[in-house]
Amino acid sequence: MKKRIHVTIALFLAIFIVNSSCPAQNRTVSTGLEVLRESGFEALKGKRVGLITNPTGVDHELRSGVDILFRAPGVKLSALYGPEHGVRGEYTAGEIIGSSVDPATGLRVYSLYGSTRKPTKAMLEGIDVLVYDIQDIGSRSYTFISTLGLAMEAAAENKIPFVVLDRPNPLGGVRMEGPLVEPGFTSFVSQYPIPYVHAMTTGELAAFLNGEGLLANGVRCDLKVVKMEGWKRDMGFSETGLPWVPSSPHMPYASTCLLYPATGIIGELYVASIGVGYTTPFQTFAAEWIDADSLAANLNNLNLPGIRFRPVHYKPYYSVSQGKMVHGVQIHIMNEKTAPLSLIQFYILQEVHKLRPGKDLFSMCEPSRLEMFDKVCGTDKIRKEFTRTFRVESIVDLWNGQVNDFRTRAMKYFLY
Repeated sequence: MKKRIHVTIALFLAIFIVNSSCPAQNRTVSTGLEVLRESGFEALKGKRVGLITNPTGVDHELRSGVDILFRAPGVKLSALYGPEHGVRGEYTAGEIIGSSVDPATGLRVYSLYGSTRKPTKAMLEGIDVLVYDIQDIGSRSYTFISTLGLAMEAAAENKIPFVVLDRPNPLGGVRMEGPLVEPGFTSFVSQYPIPYVHAMTTGELAAFLNGEGLLANGVRCDLKVVKMEGWKRDMGFSETGLPWVPSSPHMPYASTCLLYPATGIIGELYVASIGVGYTTPFQTFAAEWIDADSLAANLNNLNLPGIRFRPVHYKPYYSVSQGKMVHGVQIHIMNEKTAPLSLIQFYILQEVHKLRPGKDLFSMCEPSRLEMFDKVCGTDKIRKEFTRTFRVESIVDLWNGQVNDFRTRAMKYFLY
């Protein structure tokens, strides 16, 4: 009997230790969705709710915000609105989406990534409040930010309150990198004049767009942000205790958010593989003609803080160089707090040019891809100056020269 008690106690202690060390149990941060629930859904009580969301809108137990609000007492979830990839995440990147019915709830799903990207008056018929709950990735060139702004405009124009359920910026709330979008370079992947890496949570960004008059015609919506609890600006996503749900098919892990700004811009040229189409999205730079060992050695000799490069060889399953053996480097972020994320791609281009000066990626691509490169940068000044020298030092001031002034403006809207 005594032996059985000792075994039971030992088993209990083992389970307790395992559970205590499991990140999913470490509820460091409560998202806006969870804070809303803990308040008894006070902000939405007695209202007909329209919800803009996708698979990232979950709680710690991976329960969908759609299902939570559908069952919330005193709340009538009346319609769903889907950004790129859809409410349930069933569409690929860039795929045009039509309106449909959500099979789990029977609610009408209005597409915001098809012929209409801004909710129309008809789409908002019968809605008392519009709610936004999507996990961002911290980089400007991501369509969810544009959807946020357009939805805020629609809410303002139709005199409907707009509620953001806040979530962490996976790149933290300190790092800002890159130029602001200039007039003439606005697009659905660079909708607003903010840095490429902007350091704001979704709620802070919404407050910034609203307060700075950056919505169309300077309109301002009746905005409420349901703040998180426990989030601090210097937190990496792994420190939040939150589960990561892929925000799009090529963002499988929270760590991918760190790599997206490292290669996403040069990926717009479509002349070298950045791991999209292989198992390492945004983590590599490779082409059939690159000397992988020399490129890795050159890049490591730069001693960039928080980064190491490893030579790689692989065959992409789809996208650039599909089925062909490519050679290049894999980026390893050793210290996410010190790594200069968005300039990594320009250091790669610099060293590739040293090794193969006859291989100018900007000359190898289609003219339309140069236009897209400039739109993602937010300006054509970066490309023009860099291709004059192929030296990162020639663009550093252009790249980060506006960050300090922007930070001063943005800090007025910081919630944490």
